[in-house]
Amino acid sequence: MINKPMQLLLTGVIISVGLSPLLAEIKPPVSYSQIAAMVEALRLAAPQTKKPNSGYYSAWQVKPETLKVWSKNCLKKELTPTQFETDPKTARQIISCIVNRELTNQLKATNNNEIAAVRGAACWWMTGLYTGCDKGFTGDYVQKVVRFYQQEKAKPKSVNSPSTR
Repeated sequence: MINKPMQLLLTGVIISVGLSPLLAEIKPPVSYSQIAAMVEALRLAAPQTKKPNSGYYSAWQVKPETLKVWSKNCLKKELTPTQFETDPKTARQIISCIVNRELTNQLKATNNNEIAAVRGAACWWMTGLYTGCDKGFTGDYVQKVVRFYQQEKAKPKSVNSPSTR
């Protein structure tokens, strides 16, 4: 017969072992540093059009129809392209929200392969698809995003958030 303290200890161990896979599922797969690095990588890799009125907005070169959906999803209200363009902090907040969603999805799809997740998210960012960005313009773009992402992740962590860059 097991005494009461031993029974409680064994029960705790059994519960802990049984819950550990569930707790792993609860932990968000994307860290703040991954989101920040991806947001910055997308900004740095954004194709720069030479036309002042190219139809794309902000440093991330977002289409107006995309912006409406993203701002409604992330802020619960639609922003105009002008609002998005003139408020870098809000623009970064929306981009971070979408990056969080897409990196989370891609980390799950790639069994937490970070670079494969970045590739998939970058491909999606450019084309709306997670694959097929292996060559040509989109292949070059994805490689650029991966390179910038790795550079951002390698930078020393600062106390201040990059949300106002």
